[in-house]
Amino acid sequence: MSNNSSSISQFLLLPFADTRELQLLHFCLFLGIYLAALLGNGLIIITIACDHHLHTPMYFFLLNLSVLDFGCISTTVPKSMANSLWDTRAISYAGCVAQLFFFSFLIVTEFCLLTVMAYDRYVAICHPLHYGTLLGSRACVHMAAAAWASGFLCAVLHTANTFSLPLCHGNAVDQFFCEIPQILKLSCSDAYLRETGLIEVGACLFFGCFVFIVVSYVQIFRAVLRIPLEQGRHKAFSTCLPHMAVVSLLVSTAMFAYLKPPSISSTSLDLMVAVLYSVLPPAVNPLIYSIRNQELKAALKKLIQSVVLQQE
Repeated sequence: MSNNSSSISQFLLLPFADTRELQLLHFCLFLGIYLAALLGNGLIIITIACDHHLHTPMYFFLLNLSVLDFGCISTTVPKSMANSLWDTRAISYAGCVAQLFFFSFLIVTEFCLLTVMAYDRYVAICHPLHYGTLLGSRACVHMAAAAWASGFLCAVLHTANTFSLPLCHGNAVDQFFCEIPQILKLSCSDAYLRETGLIEVGACLFFGCFVFIVVSYVQIFRAVLRIPLEQGRHKAFSTCLPHMAVVSLLVSTAMFAYLKPPSISSTSLDLMVAVLYSVLPPAVNPLIYSIRNQELKAALKKLIQSVVLQQE
């Protein structure tokens, strides 16, 4: 095969199974997860958009998070399902570029947004009297826009740089979707240093966001422990727990995927870990945020009742 990546018209994705029965099982399993993610995130988006009582900074950011999760799982899962259903591994060159771009865009934006959400909780608990000033509607829009713009810029740079590299090692991607590390494995050994530099810059951004989240929660815990009433402490913690759970799930799975020792790396393990950080969070985030959120559940119940009454 030519060293020029332009000679590649398609890539071959890693299959979940070789036998037809297991391929159909994988299709059904991913279909269930995908529909659950669409339903959960869709209900959160519609509920927050329709209920004016939820037009607050916390729910505005949650709506953005649900949109990101909706997009993130739609970037990877449908193609994997289609490949299993039609017994193929192929994805077009343009499809691979699009998949890598959108996944990078959405995952970076999500982590930036989670950082903004940590700031929201910090201000709400540590500086409640200044909450309306520091997190007015204009400030919230600007912070959300900054998160989206950061994700878009990172995705453009990484996608353009990754696919500008000459590919010398075939077109078989060792993952069920196109992502940067797997495409870099196909590039010539002396050509990926430029993209490695960009990855290091991205890692610094990730580390900076992570440190900001940790410091925010240290300040939050210190403030909560000074609250005299146990009921007040419980209420403050309950508003933070969903965010902490979402951040912990995303960070732990992503760090294990990219920082695990090569000695324990294997194709099947890499495949399972990729599912944990790319498929699981968008599916379970709606459950995490709604399971103990009485405001959200009440608004959803009200919305469903109004729809039923209109049907009658």
